[in-house]
Amino acid sequence: MFERRQTRTLQVGGVQVGGTAPISVQSMTNTHTDDAEATLAQIRQLADAGCDIIRCAVPDMAAAEGLKRICKESPIPVIADIHFDYKLALAAIEAGVDALRLNPGNIGGEDKVRAVVEAARVRNIPIRIGVNAGSLPKDLLEKYGHPTPEALVEAAWRHIRILEDMDYRNIKISLKCHDVPMTLAAYRLMASQCDYPLHVGITEAGTVNSGIIKSAVGIGTLLAEGIGDTIRVSLTGDPVNEVKVAYEILKSLGLRAYGPTLISCPTCGRTRINLEKLALEVERRLADIKETITVACMGCVVNGPGEAREADVGIAGGIGEGLVFRKGQIVRKVPEDQLVEELFKEIETILSERKEKK
Repeated sequence: MFERRQTRTLQVGGVQVGGTAPISVQSMTNTHTDDAEATLAQIRQLADAGCDIIRCAVPDMAAAEGLKRICKESPIPVIADIHFDYKLALAAIEAGVDALRLNPGNIGGEDKVRAVVEAARVRNIPIRIGVNAGSLPKDLLEKYGHPTPEALVEAAWRHIRILEDMDYRNIKISLKCHDVPMTLAAYRLMASQCDYPLHVGITEAGTVNSGIIKSAVGIGTLLAEGIGDTIRVSLTGDPVNEVKVAYEILKSLGLRAYGPTLISCPTCGRTRINLEKLALEVERRLADIKETITVACMGCVVNGPGEAREADVGIAGGIGEGLVFRKGQIVRKVPEDQLVEELFKEIETILSERKEKK
């Protein structure tokens, strides 16, 4: 297990962030927030996929109005994403949001910032300061010549100090770029300078294909170094994919257990079954299971059961037939076309046995 950076703790609704709390998974709705019905439908899908915290864009007062119902009915804590207009932040707080994402230096003068801070203080609402390489202040771009890790951190501290000067430290921070090395360097630098919780992600990472790789490398590296208290995988398209990928990253590092884990061998010359087809079918059917279970799809009976002995259950292909095994021990031999069905019978048995023991 990795030694996590010690941070302050804060509360986003019913989810604790920082300290020794589990690393939380966040996503963002891509519906129009003023359409509360559509937004809630998407939030419920995301919550069902395992999302811990959701963020909603609040570009106008109609969106802030929509938050009233969204906050009331959402199954998970809601963060309001605010830019430039302090009145939207006040309206979001009044609507019942659990946290704000805003940069205090961008919402007006001291009196306006103080109004938001005092309203947030009354309701114990955390504020996430989010710095993005694509929107750095002009003077910092002139100072550093282009976006750099140092520029990102300096920009973040400007906003942090505004809140600290108002004795407000219910803060978390993000420093995002689409560039992985720059993101890593920025988070490492910030982690060395404060103990605020960090929200980690690679912004504008891309589509499911390219974005997964960049996110896994960037987020995974930071988590392996103990940096990160919440994460968001930013992908173009359905945000449910963000949550699924986030959990795969966390599971691969042993940081969260959620749902099934599929082990599947890359195949070799010993493979005599259509393992890719079998593995994809198993993966599809595992999507309906919420319990933690490790399932293996192995290409040959020679090494398959032994190589996947840590799996709860698995199959290994032979010639026109295959083995079903549990914890490396062979349970039975079945024809190839029955492997998936027999595997899921075994999975159902395992899950039923667990329920009986509880």
